[in-house]
Amino acid sequence: MPVLWYVVQAAYIAVAILFILGLKAMSSPVTAKRGIMWAGVGMVVAVLVTFLYPSTSGPSTGWPVLFHADKVLNLVLILVAIGLGGGTAWWLGKVVKMTDMPQMVAVYNGMGGGAAALIAAVEFARGEVHTTIVAILAVLGSLIGAVAFSGSVIAFAKLQGIMKKAHRLPAQNLVNIVVALVAVVLGVVIVALAGNPDFAVLWAILLIVFFVVAAALGVIVTSPIGGADMPVVISLLNAFTGLAVGFEGYVLGNPALIIAGIVVGASGTLLTQLMAKAMNRPITNVIFTPITGEAVGGSIEGTMKETTAMDAAAAMRYAEKVIVCPGYGMAVAGAQHKVWELTKLLEEVGTEVKFAIHPVAGRMPGHMNVLLAEAGVPYDMSFDLDEINDEFPTADVALVIGANDTVNPVARTDKSSPIYGMPILDADKAQQCIVIKRGQGTGYSGVQNALFFAENTNMLYGSAQQAVADIITALKTLM
Repeated sequence: MPVLWYVVQAAYIAVAILFILGLKAMSSPVTAKRGIMWAGVGMVVAVLVTFLYPSTSGPSTGWPVLFHADKVLNLVLILVAIGLGGGTAWWLGKVVKMTDMPQMVAVYNGMGGGAAALIAAVEFARGEVHTTIVAILAVLGSLIGAVAFSGSVIAFAKLQGIMKKAHRLPAQNLVNIVVALVAVVLGVVIVALAGNPDFAVLWAILLIVFFVVAAALGVIVTSPIGGADMPVVISLLNAFTGLAVGFEGYVLGNPALIIAGIVVGASGTLLTQLMAKAMNRPITNVIFTPITGEAVGGSIEGTMKETTAMDAAAAMRYAEKVIVCPGYGMAVAGAQHKVWELTKLLEEVGTEVKFAIHPVAGRMPGHMNVLLAEAGVPYDMSFDLDEINDEFPTADVALVIGANDTVNPVARTDKSSPIYGMPILDADKAQQCIVIKRGQGTGYSGVQNALFFAENTNMLYGSAQQAVADIITALKTLM
């Protein structure tokens, strides 16, 4: 092998190490930015060294393949694609709001899965799949990648509000199984006929049908799932994309793709399990018995009691401990900066303030942590559900800002509820609970929130940003 080949392989190993270190650093808000930078550098290096991949035969042995005269068009197309993709990603990174990050993650998942499926399609079309094991991995990568692509498109449409309802087919689970079996059978036939010239036309037709069925499977499986389960679905699709990339890395003989795909697949799988546990929803339950967002909760006795910004300010002004429970409503309103301003005022008068973060608050893990950090909230003021729940009974006020399902006591008491068993923030156990909410609607699960009707709960209606601003104004008059 040419010396350059060993240089490229060594660079790929270095890239894999950067990916792993970057992913590890992303596990903490304190080091997440550093991790993103490491992973980004790894990706740049991986792209650049790919241009140096040498040819291993012919008179130009040792020279990069893309430098050959007959590859100039390929080189131009690659550079154009990198320019378009990189430019689009840079622009999206600038304009997409933090509240839309889940949709952006879904889009990137879909692009990764679709790319993996297309790589396999191109390798099949070029006749580069020479062995049975390579053919099997190419088919697996195609199947998983196509499902991740089409499923991510549906996830994006749901999160963006384009698809407002869950669509469930008659005998949905049976349809899921049948379509999956059809895709597997087609894959087996494609592997068996690969490279056989006598069945070239039939094989090509079956390959096209296979991709169509695989893409349809992603749509059929994801369409019935409602917004409450979307965080788990996105994480699962992310794991699928990683596996697809890993398989196609083997097909291409690219160690960087293999390692990166396996790492993403493994981490995505672990994240999916953690999120499912946080919602007390087995992954099989998410897929086969999804929360559609159209559930109807049981009747709840009592009435919602409205309060004023002045009353809320007074309650917190003379409290010893306030626990803030942020939710998606705070993110949508962009109220995190006002919340931090309120926190600093409360600390000035001697009130202890802590932030309680549910694992899936804001639709995705870490969403609230990022928003609060962006506003200047120190990391040591934010606590996970397991760390903070025991403190609610000692809190004078629990301030719920735009959260719903993550603070719903029904999850503890109503076995008929679709969110029964989901771990929640125990905001109802505080001495007083103040809920900031636009209206009286339900959360993504469609379940009425018993917290809003509790004796110790008062509702402050309005946009989170304006409501917190009004509390701040009132609080200043009491200082």
